[in-house]
Amino acid sequence: MKKTLLALTLTALATVPAMAQDTKVAIAISGWTGFAPLVLAKEAGLFKKHGLDVTIKKIPQKDRHLAIASGDVQCAATTVETWIGWNAAGVATTQIFQLDKSYGADGLVVKPGINKIAELKGKTIAVSAPGTSPYFGVAWILRKNGLTMKDVKVLPLEPQPAANAILSGNADVDAAMTYEPYLSGVRNAPDKGKIIATTLDYPMVMDTFGCSPKFLADNPKAAQALADGYFDALAMIKAEPKKSFEIMGADVKQSGEAFEKSQSYLRWQDRAANQKFFAGEFAQFNKEAAEVLLAAGVIKSIPDLTKLADTRFIK
Repeated sequence: MKKTLLALTLTALATVPAMAQDTKVAIAISGWTGFAPLVLAKEAGLFKKHGLDVTIKKIPQKDRHLAIASGDVQCAATTVETWIGWNAAGVATTQIFQLDKSYGADGLVVKPGINKIAELKGKTIAVSAPGTSPYFGVAWILRKNGLTMKDVKVLPLEPQPAANAILSGNADVDAAMTYEPYLSGVRNAPDKGKIIATTLDYPMVMDTFGCSPKFLADNPKAAQALADGYFDALAMIKAEPKKSFEIMGADVKQSGEAFEKSQSYLRWQDRAANQKFFAGEFAQFNKEAAEVLLAAGVIKSIPDLTKLADTRFIK
């Protein structure tokens, strides 16, 4: 009798379908307001709904490609021009959707007494390392004003300490390149410093999401799920703004109200905006960005710009 029951039990178990496991994917980001919908998609269960088990790792922009190369992460969020640098350095990566565009969320701040970009010649600028968005931003702004990175002194500092250097009145720092939420620290303390230029004046900060070609080849359904999860997060922000801002704000140690103000300086890009961006602006921006990176010495040669994106996941 016991043998019969055991046989029946084993037969029943064999007929139960195996539960599909969520695809594991690790994503590298930083505490930038524009990346927050990825955090929302994870925390609100939107990625999981699409069959993903997502781990988000905070990795400085200058090291994110190394994490991809080592296999520590499979995907990352960063600025459009950064992918040029990564591919030029031999770390193959492919963008699959656009996250945001900065509308004043990134800026060059200066100490009191400096009123023009031209006055930065010979001055010290606190900025992240070459290959990062802030470094590119400084190079872009200087180029538009007849200067180069060789005309200034660079003090390597990440966006938060760079902004703090201005706010604290550090005598060794004349200017700093930073972004939200740290840029608002300067907005709110005009006696300590001022914002001399933002992405409203120089629209060159746009973020995208991408992965290693191997991950995309091996996991096309997961790549689609990543894009769908992001677009679902944008829909949630519209439907439940208060809850969404609180979740996203917590990730960068802001209240929901403070985060709402920070995000007003950028525009997240929905599916339609993505399709428009990759249809034209993407290629045009890459061409000029590559020239800036080459002139700044960030890259030694320009990679094949036609292979930097895979747009099948935004249709």
